[in-house]
Amino acid sequence: MSGFEKVAYEDAGTALTGLLARPEGSPRAAVLVFPTIMNPTAAVEAKARSLAEDGYLALVADFYGKTPASFDEARLFAGEIREAPELYRQRLRASLRALARIEEVKDLPFFVIGFCMGGQAALELAREGAPVDAAVSFHGLLDTQVPAQRDSVSARILVCHGDADPMVPREQVLKFWQEMDRAGANWHFHSYSGVKHGFTNPAPTENPATAYDASADQQSWAAMHSLFDECMSS
Repeated sequence: MSGFEKVAYEDAGTALTGLLARPEGSPRAAVLVFPTIMNPTAAVEAKARSLAEDGYLALVADFYGKTPASFDEARLFAGEIREAPELYRQRLRASLRALARIEEVKDLPFFVIGFCMGGQAALELAREGAPVDAAVSFHGLLDTQVPAQRDSVSARILVCHGDADPMVPREQVLKFWQEMDRAGANWHFHSYSGVKHGFTNPAPTENPATAYDASADQQSWAAMHSLFDECMSS
């Protein structure tokens, strides 16, 4: 790929800017990439570039229309869109529509992935039955204010989770499993022992809840590709 293209879109009057990574040839599928609570970061952008190099057309979504200067500011921004479930999902749907409007994606398989808060975002779209073939969460939050209903989830689900993630304790994991079973979802859950939150981000961090893990990063990315290949071959 030659670089990111900016994609302008909006939600309820908020101007948003997605980052589009195109493959060299015709795309195999379209992938919506939800970033972390910090909005697009170098680590998330690297994942989008990797997708483009592997033949996918990838759009990194914009949660806020602005860039937080700190984690505390990011939490404030996130609170503004997550204060009500419908407002949150409305913002997520706006990003999905922005990807769907790109000419090259017509008739392509649609996938959605996300990291941390973005993992939760990917699962929220799946919970409400968004028209995507698969949803993948990397160290994502698993809680929701609007659990999936019976037969509401049409997407294949893959959750890649660090078992030592203090932000997503085992009680939340079990609750998620039960939710997916009640909904009749087709779901896979990969848990990596001793791995903390944020395991795909190699950048140094002062947050003791997060730590990069090269093995979990590699294994989870391979699992995503395997699921995508299976979806496209079925």
